[in-house]
Amino acid sequence: MAGSASVAIADVTIDACVAENSILHPHLAADMISLNGFCSSVGGLIGFSISGFLVHAIGAQGALGLLTITSALVILSGMLLKEIHTPNFPYGQAHKKFVEASGKMLTTLKCPEVWRPCVYMYVSLALSVDIQEGMFYWYTDRKAGLSFHEGFIGFMFAVGSVGSLVGVILYQNILKDHSFRSLLFSSQLMLSLSGMLDLILVLRLNLKMGIPDYYFAVIDEGVSKMINRVKWMPLLVLSSKLCPTGIEGTFYALLMSIDNIGGLTGQWVGGLLLHLLRITRTEFNNLWAAIMIRNVMRLLPLALLFLVPSSDPNSTLLPSDLLNEDDGEGHRMENIELTSLAVDRGSLPDKSPQECGKNREVLDVEQDDDGVSLLANRG
Repeated sequence: MAGSASVAIADVTIDACVAENSILHPHLAADMISLNGFCSSVGGLIGFSISGFLVHAIGAQGALGLLTITSALVILSGMLLKEIHTPNFPYGQAHKKFVEASGKMLTTLKCPEVWRPCVYMYVSLALSVDIQEGMFYWYTDRKAGLSFHEGFIGFMFAVGSVGSLVGVILYQNILKDHSFRSLLFSSQLMLSLSGMLDLILVLRLNLKMGIPDYYFAVIDEGVSKMINRVKWMPLLVLSSKLCPTGIEGTFYALLMSIDNIGGLTGQWVGGLLLHLLRITRTEFNNLWAAIMIRNVMRLLPLALLFLVPSSDPNSTLLPSDLLNEDDGEGHRMENIELTSLAVDRGSLPDKSPQECGKNREVLDVEQDDDGVSLLANRG
């Protein structure tokens, strides 16, 4: 639990930095999300590649002990983040700032441009039923399953990380300029179709095709992770576009919490499905039915695709008042007015001191004439 909490805090911190920079540089939002996904896939590839070897070489306790090295690297990377130091910070106003941030978050959630995509993201993840636990037991079962050992499971997951990396590269180079709605439609459809690979493997149809279980399982894992990453990338970019100015990190963390709740809902539904079909650690007769139900449920979010904006990642989704664009425009208008005044004053012709003296003499004579005429009128 403590490890999950520490990883979550570090993840939210990085996501907050990405969200803030996405607001400041909208045209680089997809690139930053791709870089984040690329690093995550590379880390997963390294971890899955050496996990099985480390467990065999030094045991489970030794492998867990080596995790302290990665924790130290996280601490070191946190020290390298550049932040603006605020001396004499008014900690007494923290409660007031918290109330203001909460009010702004509530106002943002009431905006249709925000809550509609949030509903789709939750439903999409909740209906992506997770039956991976049943598949894992079937992979490793020596009687009714494929009898894969731990080392091969680690290798298979490493190939899945490679597939995830390929998905990031595909999104960055080919798909990042497509609209959210079209990309989510195609990725959700492909995700449902890729689930048929599990059905082919469970029914052992791959053997009739002449493909061994080892190769087909690796292909299945790589393809499914690649499509999952392609589906997940536009959702991350969309989430970064929904964060208002000033509370980017907090609101992005809220959106990620909604996504995590959707993922947990999918796991609960998957566990309930496995229980209803009586799939256990040693009983897999109805595993094919669970796969079919999962594939059909993956198509259901397409009915709510109208909730997702049809714009591309380079556009602005939030209203101007949530992005404080009005204040910026007013400030720019003031600068423009001051600039024009400075230009008008500077455009006046320069006069020599002699001309200025002559002008003062003329003004003095005119004032004297006015004074004489005024006395004459009084007399």
